[in-house]
Amino acid sequence: MQAPRSIASRFHARVTVPARASAMAATMALSLPALAQEDTQSSWGLGVGVSSGQTAYRGVDRDNAGFPLIQYENRYVEVFGPRVGLKLPGWRISDSQQLKFSLVGQYDLGGGYDAGDSPVFSGMAERKRSFWLGGKVEWENALVNVSAELLGDASGHSEGRLFSLGLDRTWRVGQQWMLTPRVVATWQDSKYVDYYYGVRADEATAGRSAYRGESGVNAEVGLRAMYMIDRNQSVFADVGVSRLNSSIRNSPLVDRSTENHLFLGYLYRFR
Repeated sequence: MQAPRSIASRFHARVTVPARASAMAATMALSLPALAQEDTQSSWGLGVGVSSGQTAYRGVDRDNAGFPLIQYENRYVEVFGPRVGLKLPGWRISDSQQLKFSLVGQYDLGGGYDAGDSPVFSGMAERKRSFWLGGKVEWENALVNVSAELLGDASGHSEGRLFSLGLDRTWRVGQQWMLTPRVVATWQDSKYVDYYYGVRADEATAGRSAYRGESGVNAEVGLRAMYMIDRNQSVFADVGVSRLNSSIRNSPLVDRSTENHLFLGYLYRFR
């Protein structure tokens, strides 16, 4: 039986967060208890999360972090961590199918780097974190849920764009467990890849050649697990592995072909 959809599904973050982001940025917006509620109601929650993630950059150690979680949702807006969604009118196709539309904004907490993050960045200009704006459409149905999202760099740092297409489905196991596997493909344009993985001519050294990034598609597989302690409390975990596109893998700043993350969290949802 498929579990009811809620903000947990709509904020499936790893579909769109840039692949270089730390586990904290990649998963803060992903999992909330899938508790059904009327659109006219509002809810909010508080919790805590811990994350562990490995980026592909040379010399950058695994990032481990703990942080608070804040969630709010009503019929017009949904907020979780660094991500905000403005709900637009949708279309119910049938009892088992509907289309949902939203405008989204997200701050990339784990993006970019400065020269002190790794010896490989020595002498390079800082690559700044960005705020992303765009739109999302979701097709919810009885077989598999499909989501597509287009984001642009509203901060103007990379001037890049991201487009992602994801498939996921939630299964309820007993009364308290929910499991949600997913597959996601994310296209990153050449401006994005070049800004975060390129090496400018004036940054080139004997051990770090100039490099211009091109567009490419990353592929991710992941699994989210959620345990409902009671109607208000839940604990959840998310694990994901992304295969980076060839333009990123060929960058002199990179020494891995994949990135991975693990996220554990607890949330108390108020009524």
